[in-house]
Amino acid sequence: MEIGLLVTILAIFALLLLSAFFSGSETALTAASRARLHSLEKDGNKRAALVNKIRSRKDRMIGALLLGNNLVNILASALATSVLIKLVGEAGVVYATLVMTLLVLIFAEVLPKTYALHFADKMSMFIAPVIHLVTIVLAPVTEMITRIVRMFLRAVGVDLSMVSRGSHMEVLRGVIEMHTGPEEQTNEQRAMLRSILDLADVDVSEIMTHRKYVGMIDAATPMEQVVDELLASPYTRLPVWKDDQDNIIGVLHVKTVIKELRAHNGKMSKLNIEDLVVPPWFIPESTVLFDQLQEFRQRREHFAVVIDEYGSFMGVVTLEDILEEIVGEIEDETDEMVSGVRRQVNGTYLVEGDVTIRDLNREFEWSLPDEDYATIAGLLLHEAQTIPDAGQSFTFFGLRIDVVKRHRNQITLVRITPPAAEADKIAG
Repeated sequence: MEIGLLVTILAIFALLLLSAFFSGSETALTAASRARLHSLEKDGNKRAALVNKIRSRKDRMIGALLLGNNLVNILASALATSVLIKLVGEAGVVYATLVMTLLVLIFAEVLPKTYALHFADKMSMFIAPVIHLVTIVLAPVTEMITRIVRMFLRAVGVDLSMVSRGSHMEVLRGVIEMHTGPEEQTNEQRAMLRSILDLADVDVSEIMTHRKYVGMIDAATPMEQVVDELLASPYTRLPVWKDDQDNIIGVLHVKTVIKELRAHNGKMSKLNIEDLVVPPWFIPESTVLFDQLQEFRQRREHFAVVIDEYGSFMGVVTLEDILEEIVGEIEDETDEMVSGVRRQVNGTYLVEGDVTIRDLNREFEWSLPDEDYATIAGLLLHEAQTIPDAGQSFTFFGLRIDVVKRHRNQITLVRITPPAAEADKIAG
């Protein structure tokens, strides 16, 4: 075999190796985890920092890799064609096409890209110095190609500068939904992560304890009765009102009462409830949870009184309420163990009307909307556009909702049948 022919064949294999390098590099750099590399860069990993630097100019990176890959593939095909024409004549064009297609497809595309997909982080950091050099060397050519591409796209009405890159929050939510693992554990983790992102979108009115369920003390109540009410309450802080329940004059803390009783040797007659309360902290019902959490931290307070735009008392919200939005229900020895939801043997759920939509979505992975209402009763009234009677049934958002109890104009208990239970019922 002639030396020239042997050198050409060796050059073809060398070019195939370069093609494999460019193909694998493209996949590795695009598939590498942005979050993991960012974390490694923060820890001082220089290779990770270089990868992030390369990817910050994605158009230049892709242009250089595609340019290099196409150059070596075309050159390898041309050399293979010349070799086979010398060996078998004009039929060498056909043979070269078949042979190079198989070689490029298997060894320069599928194989390196498959490896790169499985070891993207490791490979991207390994090849980063070489790719960085390639992008610098080919920068003038890739910049010219990019401008030509943009010019042709604008000519057909596509302006890349106007293309939205999407919200970072949307990306985060997508990553959360892709999180996999043991079902129960994964569902809890997803719910917690979703709740953190939702803090900036949820108002305190959606999680507060409504005034109907708030334990309150009348300022005119005798001190002996006040102490009895404090002992009977599961809470350490109670709002105090005077003359009218919308007139909240302060918040009474159990610890304050105990201190004053001890200071006065237990003589309740010497205590005045208005001297024991601390000024109430009023917040509007439209305050978002993220802002309220920051306020709780800055003020070092755990309790706030929620009012509407007219100054009327709407309810109370605590630091624990917000934390429960993130980590789920926090139960202690003073919490009442009634959740408001009872699972039935047939797969349905008996749900009290004041149970919040957010709690149901979190617990059962449902997707009920809560923009215009906070509770399951509110959803029913909004969607039905009327006050339904006990016994009426509705189907909303893939769930069957039966009204079980109604007290005056208030829906107090409903039965929810999820799709799986409904299918079992029909099959039975």
